[in-house]
Amino acid sequence: MSSIPILSYEEFTQTAPDVYASLLSLGKAVDASGLEKKLTELIKIRASQINHCAFCLQFHIQIARKLGISSEKIDLVAVWQEAGIFSAREKAALAWTEALTSVSDGIPDDALYAAMSEHFTQSELVFLSVAIASINQWNRIGVALCFNPPGLGQVAV
Repeated sequence: MSSIPILSYEEFTQTAPDVYASLLSLGKAVDASGLEKKLTELIKIRASQINHCAFCLQFHIQIARKLGISSEKIDLVAVWQEAGIFSAREKAALAWTEALTSVSDGIPDDALYAAMSEHFTQSELVFLSVAIASINQWNRIGVALCFNPPGLGQVAV
């Protein structure tokens, strides 16, 4: 895969404004649902790690910091199962994120659905799933077009 940007994030938004607006509207719907913003940022960081999207990873780490998510959680989200610092609800959301991001490894099983129902209402599960689907869309666009991480400028050629 090329590390030379095909389009910048800004060029993408100008080239496909309707797509950009549609993607933003998914995020706005999740925000309006009442699902905790700190939780959705953690799942966006984790999905972006799995998908190797440097742009989205850096973008959502910056948002997480502004929201006051502890540096320990940001640093350890990749190893959330072993870290011992995430709440049961956060762990459930991160497990759901991994399952939906890596569907080629298999679809979520009954045990995961049961665990999710212990921590999320049906409505929350819907919007959590939408948040995960949305960041996966962004990741695939960012990876495909080789967006530079925010603040890092252009890659030297």
